[in-house]
Formats: sequence, C-alpha cells, structure tokens
Amino acid sequence: MGKEVSIIDYGMSNLLSISRAFEHVGATVHIIEKPEEVRNADYLVLPGVGAFPDGMKELEARNLVGPIQEYAASGRPLMGVCLGMQMLLTRGFEYIETNGLGLIKGEVLPLPRDMKGFKVPNINWHRTYDPGKGNWKDSIFRETENGACFYFVHSYYAKPDHEEDVLATSQFGDLVFAAAVKRNNVSGTQFHPEKSGDAGLELLKNFMDT
Repeated sequence: MGKEVSIIDYGMSNLLSISRAFEHVGATVHIIEKPEEVRNADYLVLPGVGAFPDGMKELEARNLVGPIQEYAASGRPLMGVCLGMQMLLTRGFEYIETNGLGLIKGEVLPLPRDMKGFKVPNINWHRTYDPGKGNWKDSIFRETENGACFYFVHSYYAKPDHEEDVLATSQFGDLVFAAAVKRNNVSGTQFHPEKSGDAGLELLKNFMDT
C-alpha cells in the first residue's frame, strides 16, 4: 500500500485528474470532505478551480477552514494546487476582498490585462525558476531542473509578503509572479502538476516523500 494522500472535495475541483496522478506515483488516495477526515490525514491536498470567494465560501460552509488550519499547525505536509494554493494566503481580491486561510502571509491579485500579446486567463505552459532563496532543493522541486515547464490556467496570482515564501517563479509578460509557494510544511503550486507531464508527477511524488 502506498502512502495515504487525502484530497479535499469541497465542490470546486477536477478530483479525477489529480487523484489519478497521485495514484500513478504510488499513493493510496482518499477523497475527503469532513472536518474529522482533514484532521486525521497523513498527507493533505487542497485542489481547486474557480474563484477565490467561492472557494472560501465552500470551505466555510463545510466547516473545513479551522480543521485545515489545525492540520497545517500540526506540521504534517499540506499542498495547495491552483485555487487551492491561492487560498493558502491571507486574502484575495477576486471580485471582492475575501479572507483566505492565512497559512502564508500575502495577497492574491489580478493578472494585468494590458500586456501586449498576453491574454487573461493565462492558459499556457510556462517555465519555472528557482528564485535563489534557498528553498528549492529542500522542497517538492528538489530534483526539478531549473526552467522546467508546467501547465498554468489562472487569472489571478499569489503575491506573498515575504520573498522567502516564494518557492518558484514564472513570468506573464513583464510580471514575475509566484509559480509556487512554501512556508515550513505548507506548499502550493499555481500550475497544475497533475496536467504537467513527468515534471508534474515528480513533484507529487516528492510531496509524498516530505
């Protein structure tokens, strides 16, 4: 039996693709939706697609905000993906200002819409880079080549308050943004590792080895 990875179902994610990706790298996957299941997880994943306010509303409606915060405080591995990563931060500004989980200090802001040749939403493969803050080799990226490509689908981006929480960067026009974040046992990717081929699968495997 592989390591047990619990993926939170709060009604805003393609659970099939991320579940299959984790199973492909040897995980035993559990789809969970109850507070006690979050508290009892060994490896916890918060996926998501859609709008920040809607995501937080769904987590709150299911009484999952406190349990996720408690889980993170326990030191066990937590990974957010796409919207799931954005909700790790303090607040988002999609439509209305909305409080996030507050596990990583920072904001979620709109991608600029005035960059010639770049369209929002950003749906594309982009290279990701080590920002040189010392976290890359001690993270899910530890075997990843600097400049590896991953698949992005997003209209907003995370801007952590502290540079050391930016695990990887990418670029949209003139904007260099956080492609991944990390603080202690909490990490997240703006891109979809489950849709990013071998490089993405390697990240998921590394997450289970933390």
